Amino acid sequence: MRSDPEKIETLRWRDNKLEMIDQRILPAHFKYLAFDSAVSVAEAIRSMVVRGAPAIGCAAAYGFALEARRLEPESPENFARGLEQGFVMLAQSRPTAVNLLWALRKMREVWQDRKTESNAIIAAGLLAAAHEITAEDIRINHRLGEHGAGLLPDNSTVLTYCNAGALATAGHGTALGVIRSARDQGKRVSIIACETRPFLQGARLTAWEMVQEKIPVTLITDNMAGHFMSRGEIHAIVVGADRVAANGDVANKIGTYMLAVLAARHGIPFYVACPLSTIDLATASGDSIPIEERAAEEVTGYRDHQWAATGVTVCNPAFDVTPAGLVTALITEKGVVRAPTEGGIRGLFESSPAIQ
Repeated sequence: MRSDPEKIETLRWRDNKLEMIDQRILPAHFKYLAFDSAVSVAEAIRSMVVRGAPAIGCAAAYGFALEARRLEPESPENFARGLEQGFVMLAQSRPTAVNLLWALRKMREVWQDRKTESNAIIAAGLLAAAHEITAEDIRINHRLGEHGAGLLPDNSTVLTYCNAGALATAGHGTALGVIRSARDQGKRVSIIACETRPFLQGARLTAWEMVQEKIPVTLITDNMAGHFMSRGEIHAIVVGADRVAANGDVANKIGTYMLAVLAARHGIPFYVACPLSTIDLATASGDSIPIEERAAEEVTGYRDHQWAATGVTVCNPAFDVTPAGLVTALITEKGVVRAPTEGGIRGLFESSPAIQ
């Protein structure tokens, strides 16, 4: 296993296939899996081989490009029909993370711009677009990290939730990108990572990333967060996002809302690190964000071990929505929007940065 997540490619193109780290088996095992079609990439997204909104978007872009390569020998009619089916399959793989649809729409635009060309030219253009979406994600995360690092005081302890690091993106990370950038600026920053039930992304992935980089990290169970806030041991909270509505409501891993409420109670700044691709201006508020319901087995046990009573009824929403009023600021590649409102958020999409 390599020791620097900054050098570990969450997704990579090798031998005409997409390879992705199997995040289901980290940290015990480190393994790349190879994918060659939209079907296989959609299943990898569904089963959480790859997770994290930006990484899902990159994976979907490659899945679409792979489908074009697979269909290249077909007639133009079959090629177009197959690509449309691949688009739908990938779009339905996970409903909450808007980056997935954002990336697929960009890929569709490339396809439509070249639709009179040969299958081979279209396929080559789609692969180039997937490469660029991935490269741009890394550049965006570095810019986002630089903006966010300025919000963190030296010698601070930051609580984070789930995994919004290099493993959730094409590289550097969003929430953990802010931490990395602060460290790179010479600030002394330590992390408290919530384990993030039920899939344990904080314990398995965030803690692993920070240990590899020798950034001080303490792992706690999710229900310990309020205790540490009440003792003054947390100076800021930085989380990622799977979708941000036009009014600033934030959908993120289930349990984020609880942390935001606790942060407000204790006067702790609650920051959301999100690229513009995570902001969905077509969704007016968090009430309209679809919340994915996942399998009961994720709650009743882990891997081969079951601890819950057989036959118990389970609810397993993967995300919750934090109202904009609880968000201190959104951190994006265009700048920081404090106390986010629809006007401030829309300003991010104008030509000049909107920093408030």
